[in-house]
Amino acid sequence: MKKSILTSVICVLLLAMLFSCGNSNSSCKKSHYVIASLRGPSSLGMLQLIDSLNNTENATVEIKILNEPLQVRKMMLDGSADFAVLPTTMAALLYNKGVGYRLAAISTWGTLYLCGNDTTIHTWNDLRHNKIHLMAKNMTPDVLFRYLLKKNRLEPYQDVSLDYRFPNHIDLANATTAGIAPMSVLSEPYLSYAMIKNDNIHIIMSLHDEWEKVEGFEMPETAFICKGEMIENDLLFVEKIVKIYEKSADWVNENVDDAAALAVKYEIVGDEGAARNAIPRSNLRVARSEDVKDLVMNYLNVFYNMDSAIVGGKMPDEKFY
Repeated sequence: MKKSILTSVICVLLLAMLFSCGNSNSSCKKSHYVIASLRGPSSLGMLQLIDSLNNTENATVEIKILNEPLQVRKMMLDGSADFAVLPTTMAALLYNKGVGYRLAAISTWGTLYLCGNDTTIHTWNDLRHNKIHLMAKNMTPDVLFRYLLKKNRLEPYQDVSLDYRFPNHIDLANATTAGIAPMSVLSEPYLSYAMIKNDNIHIIMSLHDEWEKVEGFEMPETAFICKGEMIENDLLFVEKIVKIYEKSADWVNENVDDAAALAVKYEIVGDEGAARNAIPRSNLRVARSEDVKDLVMNYLNVFYNMDSAIVGGKMPDEKFY
């Protein structure tokens, strides 16, 4: 009962913050805002906000939950998204290509895992002469995994075979669950869902843990971005949205069972058990871009040095942050 009351109070406070656009300190220019999010950890972190908006009449904010980063990119290109969640590397690439969105926050800090059904594989060297299934060549999971292979003295495509036949998270998770992809790199919550459905699948290694071993700092994997014009004209409203996202992610981390039920209710994860396992493995934490700028720059610089095209041919300038 106490938890239920506390949740209701928090929701009311969040909504009061979100919809108080008429005060003298705010410059909200629109009556309707759209957040384009991904059906994964980013939306898990938004669960409290999603639920609050769903129970509010005439809400000024709408969250659209999409399956793939390319769908989010489409909404950015046509300008239909005011805010968006997508991989930090893609955010940098689109910024460098002139798409007018800027980094407001980092929302997840590592959601990728190497998993499989082979219990004899424990180290990077054990991967030699094996096949790994990856989604979407040159997207973050692929580039990150190839980078870590090289850092661990394995040459992609030579020492380790890489297979891209399953092009998205859902297809790859289904193939992994069915045993068609015996070893793969999966993101949460798809990993937890696969492990619930097939108890032969286990985590071989966490890629964000392996990244930290190599680089010595956290992996700012996922970006929360907004239209550049909002930074100029609606900064207080942007700050409200970031704060609400932060509070929502904190609530999810602290109320895993309640959040897992919401994840199923809003079709972000198909199984409560999978959602309960996915939440702590998703590293949800919303941090303002100005507070983690150096981490983001160091992260993007690794990808830039590996293949500059991944981030748009150059490092983003100061206005990106």
